Amino acid sequence: ISEDVASLVQATVRAVSKGKLQPTGAALTLTPSAVNKIKQLLKDKPEHVGLKVGVRTRGCNGLSYTLEYTKTKGDSDEEVVQDRVRVFIEKKAQLTLLGTEMDYVEDKLSSEFIFNNPNIKGTCGCGESFNI
Repeated sequence: ISEDVASLVQATVRAVSKGKLQPTGAALTLTPSAVNKIKQLLKDKPEHVGLKVGVRTRGCNGLSYTLEYTKTKGDSDEEVVQDRVRVFIEKKAQLTLLGTEMDYVEDKLSSEFIFNNPNIKGTCGCGESFNI
């Protein structure tokens, strides 16, 4: 792991029908729950400017999102700013995230970021990987 990037968390991916999400023109929209969690995560990390979303080849269905703290915006990153929270999307992940809603969900057994993505054709049983 480089000095600028620290691995953060795993994220779950959910396929949703295109009608369930309102088109915003942004590559990624954040729910209030996601905004609050990102603010909480970054509160004690003044050297980090936001979170970076990437996509990696892994899992039983092909692709998986990654979330990392970041100190800088990469040259080809797309920046999404919502309620003073900055999320940077790596170039490789930009097309897969178009129109996606990023949420944060907590229950008795787990807490995680969830990507509600209308572009996904299929996910694995655990929701960790997906294909488009």
